[in-house]
Amino acid sequence: MMRVLMVNFGVFLLFCFGFLSNSFGQDNNGGDSDINSTTAVYIVTLRQAPSLHLFQQETEVKNRVRDKSKHGDTSKFTRPKLQPRNISKSRYWRSRRSAIAQAHDSLLRNALKGEKYIKLYSFHYLINGFAVFVSSQQAEKLSRRREVANIVLDFSVRTATTYTPQFMGLPKGAWVKEGGYETAGEGIVIGFIDTGIDPTHPSFNGTDTSQRQYPIPNHFSGVCEVTPDFPSGSCNRKLVGARHFAQSAITRGIFNSSEDYASPFDGDGHGTHTASIAAGNHGVSAVVSGHNFGSASGIAPRAHISVYKALYKSFGGFAADVVAAIDQAAQDGVDILSLSITPNRRPPGVATFFNPLDMAMLSAVKAGIFVVQAAGNTGPSPKSMSSFSPWIFTVGAATHDRVYSNSIILGNNVSIPGIGLALPTDEGKVYTMISALDALKNKSLVLDKDMYVGECQDDDSFDKDIIRGNLLICSYSIRFVLGLSTIKQALAVAKNLSAKGVVFYMDPYVLGFQINPTPMDMPGIIIPSSDDSKVLLKYYNSSLVRDGTTKEIVRFGAVAAIAGGQNANFSNRAPKIMYYSARGPDPEDSLFNDADILKPNLVAPGNSIWGAWSSAATESTEFEGESFAMMSGTSMAAPHVAGVAALVKQKFRKFSPSAIASALSTTSVLFDNKGEAIMAQRAYANPDQTLSPATPFDMGNGFVNATAALDPGLIFDTSFEDYMSFLCGINGSAPVVFNYTGKNCLLSNATISGADLNLPSITVARLNNTRTIQRLMTNIAGNETYTVSLIPPFDVLVKVSPTQFSIASGKTKLLSVILTAKKNSSIASFGRVKLFGTAGHVVHIPMSVTVKIASNQ
Repeated sequence: MMRVLMVNFGVFLLFCFGFLSNSFGQDNNGGDSDINSTTAVYIVTLRQAPSLHLFQQETEVKNRVRDKSKHGDTSKFTRPKLQPRNISKSRYWRSRRSAIAQAHDSLLRNALKGEKYIKLYSFHYLINGFAVFVSSQQAEKLSRRREVANIVLDFSVRTATTYTPQFMGLPKGAWVKEGGYETAGEGIVIGFIDTGIDPTHPSFNGTDTSQRQYPIPNHFSGVCEVTPDFPSGSCNRKLVGARHFAQSAITRGIFNSSEDYASPFDGDGHGTHTASIAAGNHGVSAVVSGHNFGSASGIAPRAHISVYKALYKSFGGFAADVVAAIDQAAQDGVDILSLSITPNRRPPGVATFFNPLDMAMLSAVKAGIFVVQAAGNTGPSPKSMSSFSPWIFTVGAATHDRVYSNSIILGNNVSIPGIGLALPTDEGKVYTMISALDALKNKSLVLDKDMYVGECQDDDSFDKDIIRGNLLICSYSIRFVLGLSTIKQALAVAKNLSAKGVVFYMDPYVLGFQINPTPMDMPGIIIPSSDDSKVLLKYYNSSLVRDGTTKEIVRFGAVAAIAGGQNANFSNRAPKIMYYSARGPDPEDSLFNDADILKPNLVAPGNSIWGAWSSAATESTEFEGESFAMMSGTSMAAPHVAGVAALVKQKFRKFSPSAIASALSTTSVLFDNKGEAIMAQRAYANPDQTLSPATPFDMGNGFVNATAALDPGLIFDTSFEDYMSFLCGINGSAPVVFNYTGKNCLLSNATISGADLNLPSITVARLNNTRTIQRLMTNIAGNETYTVSLIPPFDVLVKVSPTQFSIASGKTKLLSVILTAKKNSSIASFGRVKLFGTAGHVVHIPMSVTVKIASNQ
């Protein structure tokens, strides 16, 4: 009898949630309520291959027969096409989908004779299986069926610009090279698995600011759902597809249609934001709190958007819905898939790569789709990476050089820096400062009733006559981080009290939280440093004049002026790796073993990013009701790369997903805008005081370079068969590989390690004396001669062959890299192979070696 594997692990985009792994019928870790209940949603995978795999197998057979008839019996045949296009409109595919769904229904009827169950989804394209709501006893019955390969308990999921195109050099680089922003990304469809989209936002109009209509690509066959809050006409030539997936949540009885919207409409804001970063229209005015912060544009402003809503405001989401969304996106024919969903902890089992999401994304890659995933916001600790597999392009978060600086100038001429997208006070004037705690109507009574009154959330407690025309000082505590208090409410209180402006000082217990610049429709500032806050309060208290007898305040002597923070400056050193961006090395399993895979693959702008915001969004109370919002996280970085990938795909239509990954990786930037090494923050508290040079475990190959990626010179291509050989090479993986893919590893001619995958990086977790790594390079440019330059990792001897070579256009060349440990060490060291071409191409291949064991020691 096959054992049912139950896995429950939370995933996140901005916030982290728990990860649990349980054997059947056990809950050793507390778990979600659905683990302890008698009924739950299960994802069932069958042994029979999905539609995509069957199609490719049939194509291979046809090609063999054709080649045999033409050339006699030969083992060589052409590689099948990766994916039939427009399949949703194909009678063949509709009939196949129907046949597989009927087979699923038949299996359930036969296995659960006369018993009640609810089938949520039939997966047929990337995965052959279904999601079903059954009891644990029924799940056990299903597990005994010979057709069933794997049963996994459904798990919860949660969600993890105006200037960044300029910082990335697009207006004078990538856009110009391919005809300008008017055509950047045209014909490419980017799919987003997220919280939906607000179709009324001008970033998604079917006609852009140049009044040019978007031609819908022939290869795309998605549809738009029509609901009361997503009416007919919501989609257009820009937004070409929109669906929602919530059957798992509905079956559990936790779906609130009025709050979560049973449609593709975005009630959270996150999905609207990420879609606009990658592919929002060019030239859309970003107006927030009445101030125009510039013209926004996506990285690929002419690319098309297709939305697959599987995450929701009130509860997050579930894997069954996400897998259904991925499966549908592949059927529809998206070219790029952008996800910001990552497990908070390592999936259990023989390797982190074996989980339903990564396996679905592997099939998507086989279908020719380039998959981008956020690295996670679990940094800066080593091995905090939350995106694992080599077929997924993992993106970390870095800064750009735009900063909205604000400051307050005290009456003693001390200037304190702060943040806040706020108006300045009147030029040349200073205003008296009044602490909220010194402006209470009845101090002792109010403090006994409300210990948080200093956060300025209720105007009934304050004396308006004291505050009128002055600067109100309020405290910023952990309650603001938790959403219990808000800047918006404090500003409303200040206005009701006729204050001139608001000054927020930082509670000393608020550590390790980044405070984004917040819009303020009156003069204001947030002082994010507790030390600077002490300076402010010391000046304020020393300037108070009190009655000698009663000690009551008779005069407020502290004065100040607020400089305002709506004007950006662009002098900051950038990029640098943000402290929250997840770091390598890539964990191979839950036992802290490292994989021979470099993660992240790349970093991109992810901090303080302007993006479109949903009209009904409530994720950030400070931007509620606004049409744009500023957000931070690796989930903002991922769509930047999705946009650049669309530009690469537009130019190189026949590029495989790994070829796109190679073009992005080998052309990346290694130095900041000051010509120095890119730095990485190493701590939550005072992160800029812990900077050190970034390593490949911080930034992968480097910072994304959109212009160079369109002319990479050489590429490193990896096939689906290579990934399968890699998975089969993992010790004890054969049963899991068969359960997920139907491939019998015992019949495989050869297996390879992660270091042997033809990736644009070299990562060796354990170097035992000497190891030879080979990379096959393909020249997609003109004839060129390359010279090899080398920076070896510390304590490692490196030899590269050849050291110089000429390669014709379209030809391949094998590069051999021999690594030899010079002495024993368990400290990771890093190097780089650089190839300099005579036509100006520069190819970077980072090297990472962790454990080194020398033969003579």
